[in-house]
Amino acid sequence: MAKQSSNIALVTGATGFIGSHLTHHLVASGWRVHIIICPNSTLQQLQLVRDSITVHIHDGTTEGLFAIVKSVKPRVVFHLASLFLAQHTPGDVVSMLQINITFSTQLVEAMIAHKIYHLLNTGTSWQHYENKDYSPVCLYAATKQAFEAILQFYVETTPLQVITLKLFDTYGLNDPREKLFTLLEKTARQSKELPMPPGEQLIEMVYVDDVVEAYMVAASRLQNGEFRGHERYEVSTGSPLKLKEIVEVFEQETGIKLAIRWGGRPYRDREVMVPWNKGDLLPGWKAKVGIREGIRRIQSGRQ
Repeated sequence: MAKQSSNIALVTGATGFIGSHLTHHLVASGWRVHIIICPNSTLQQLQLVRDSITVHIHDGTTEGLFAIVKSVKPRVVFHLASLFLAQHTPGDVVSMLQINITFSTQLVEAMIAHKIYHLLNTGTSWQHYENKDYSPVCLYAATKQAFEAILQFYVETTPLQVITLKLFDTYGLNDPREKLFTLLEKTARQSKELPMPPGEQLIEMVYVDDVVEAYMVAASRLQNGEFRGHERYEVSTGSPLKLKEIVEVFEQETGIKLAIRWGGRPYRDREVMVPWNKGDLLPGWKAKVGIREGIRRIQSGRQ
């Protein structure tokens, strides 16, 4: 009988873009993977590994989450679940707080109760508008900061060890989100003019494989006991490009000339013109996929 891996992962947000890529990688690396989903979640992005993972449906209660963590007994909890909205409406507030703060805190309570002390948390560079130690670009970023503040209590009063990876713009193959490259590809198909802001903002684009590797390196750091408390790292290439430059590279690599009207719409309120660059990089990790290579991988993956 084959020996089962002692590396057991519990992943939240596994049905999302980054979470699904991470789940695939964990399975391929020999981890026993459990995921937590909501009753209305779809497993569309996990079809290739559906028979290799254990799915737990969370009923929203603290008791339900306690039962899941008790049954799984993970070595590492990869916490990627969140509700991301660049701009919210009043009707979004409760849902955002429920997912980004209440569920996250319930998860940590369940971990502590069952002596699970390795948490990989997910933050955002948008917690640092204009490169400040803390200035939220939007309510989403504020909820991420609020959960970090809550984590401080658990770190000071329990053996909990946390690494928070703060993400920038991410991209890659099979991305269902309405992100930049999805928008550019849609524009190319429809041959319609696309109004864009002036395009001078710098954007930090990190390929999804590099992001997944950051989670894996951080998981090893947690399990090796290389620190105590809460560490925070930025997951960046260190080489942001102007929006205009990214579009130009996209055109060059795809051979498609896009009809873009620069300045056709204004910058958003609190537009990030220069990405946060004061964070520390995760020891042992470095982005490997440049923007040209990333676009090529997306194009070749669709052929």
